[in-house]
Amino acid sequence: MSDVPFQSAVEQSRALAAGEISSRELVELYLDRIATHNPALNAVVTLDPERARREAGEADAARAAGRDLGPLHGVPITVKDSFETAGMRTVCGRRDLKDYVPDQDAEAVRRLRSAGAVIMGKSNMPPGNQDVQADNPVFGPSSNPWDTTRTSGGSAGGGAVATAAGLTAFDFGSEIGGSTRIPSHFNGLYGHKSTWRLISLIGHVPGGPGTGRWTNPDMACGGAQVRDARDLVPILRATTGTADYDGGFSYRASFAVLRPSGRG
Repeated sequence: MSDVPFQSAVEQSRALAAGEISSRELVELYLDRIATHNPALNAVVTLDPERARREAGEADAARAAGRDLGPLHGVPITVKDSFETAGMRTVCGRRDLKDYVPDQDAEAVRRLRSAGAVIMGKSNMPPGNQDVQADNPVFGPSSNPWDTTRTSGGSAGGGAVATAAGLTAFDFGSEIGGSTRIPSHFNGLYGHKSTWRLISLIGHVPGGPGTGRWTNPDMACGGAQVRDARDLVPILRATTGTADYDGGFSYRASFAVLRPSGRG
């Protein structure tokens, strides 16, 4: 099973649906890898293994009962530490938030959970998302898994490292000017910046906590870092759409499948 942690989320979803592996087994594989490799990489900065095991077990039970939780059913993931996670510390690389535990999920996190994703923990980043590396005074720097003397890139550097090193199926993050794409380039991944307001940033720090959690700064977007570009499809299916909290406009994602013409 040595290749399983490096499979795409799409491949893992197929294996889960076929009963070739359970969500609980997949979570244990990733938790073992995090325990072994994360001390040298410092990619995952907050972990909730018991909750991940419980939610993976619930995903397995739902599948056994014939219930479909959505496009990410039972897939274990990490989330950039700038997204509020209910009951799980959200620091955003800031000293003033080092003990902050939200009582509600960011909207994108809520949608990921609703789609069946199992959120194991949070990935490292610079204070307030404001750098092209992942280093902060609370957790320190993340190291590139291909060469630990080199930078992870940023701001979603911890998530890129975790994805490239096979510590998570993928990492869900955010960006304005390259925060997912730069570390994806540095770590050999696919990075995606979604269309502005395609994915809600309600509950994304530094807009939150408090009343600021409702803001969506210009050019700030949701995004993801994946080992296979096909994984972006279920991620977007899970997270896109307006929150409709102000009656404003929104975009709806559409997907085209390209097929060979059969000519030549």
